[in-house]
Amino acid sequence: MHNLISINLVSNLELVLNMLAETTTTKISKGKKPVGFENNQKIARQGGTIAGNTRKAIEEKSGKKIVTRQNAKHCHRRKTKKSKINNATPPNW
Repeated sequence: MHNLISINLVSNLELVLNMLAETTTTKISKGKKPVGFENNQKIARQGGTIAGNTRKAIEEKSGKKIVTRQNAKHCHRRKTKKSKINNATPPNW
């Protein structure tokens, strides 16, 4: 139930920008075929930069912030909590 509540705190534009970042990163990655963590990280940053620039342009034209303080607070709070997964013992493979 808690996950459903947190989804409602994210605006449609936040979801679209997140999808833009992921889709752009995938498109760039398929074209460049990076090898290794560093190369993949560079491409992920490029996709994020494109979505970030889009967010800034929308905010500039609309005069309103897309990411609200309420959402940012909620995200920050969730990051600081330790989940059961983080405290679980690793599997013995």
